Amino acid sequence: MAGHLHRCQALVLRHIDYGEADRIVSLLTAEQGLQKAFARAARKSRKRFGAMLEPFSQIIVHYRSGRGSLWSLQETELLDSRTGLRQDLQRLGLASYGVELVELLLEEAQPQPQIFQLLCSYLDFLAQGGDGEVARLLYELRLVYLLGYIPHFLHCSLCLKIFSDEAIRFDAARGGSLCLDCAGGSGAQIGLGTIGSLARTLNISPSRFSGFRFGRQTLEEGRTILSQVLAQVLPRPPKSLRFLP
Repeated sequence: MAGHLHRCQALVLRHIDYGEADRIVSLLTAEQGLQKAFARAARKSRKRFGAMLEPFSQIIVHYRSGRGSLWSLQETELLDSRTGLRQDLQRLGLASYGVELVELLLEEAQPQPQIFQLLCSYLDFLAQGGDGEVARLLYELRLVYLLGYIPHFLHCSLCLKIFSDEAIRFDAARGGSLCLDCAGGSGAQIGLGTIGSLARTLNISPSRFSGFRFGRQTLEEGRTILSQVLAQVLPRPPKSLRFLP
């Protein structure tokens, strides 16, 4: 209700300075999805906000409903600043990429508890020094799966033939994996082992990032697959990709 004080947990995605001292903050919450909030005098008030509105911080926000859809932040409580992300440029770039994907793919003000947990777990893993290539592959795969964009993996997307021990190709524009007869020379050549590895990870909790080991072929072919899928569903290429290898 407008004027009433509300409270929820949120992840800070980014902020922009407004006027001489204010900030507009982009947040992701489990219950209300993407939200924007106005933090009056945020750049001056160390007690109410301090550094808690920095990107990747997990916080408790106290807010009132403002004009339109913009929340009015009253104060915040810090849960985790994830300082480890700022100690390495690659980790920082991967974290920014993960945040940007969410902003590009999610609708505002829609409950996203699974995506909220996925992004928090991804950032935690990176902040703790986890393998960046593994983190990116798992995050992209799980994100498209949870949003309903996962392609066909273990059978041909056209003739529905189940793969056993054969060469296959992958073309996201044609639904995913293809047998050679249906591919007709299109798509990227992908090993059946890669497809199997990616499919198996979807049976594991999206919040788990530790304990995975992928070979070089799986990492490279997985990157090819997810790049194709994301190109089909994103409104534009993520700007943060410029800073990633």
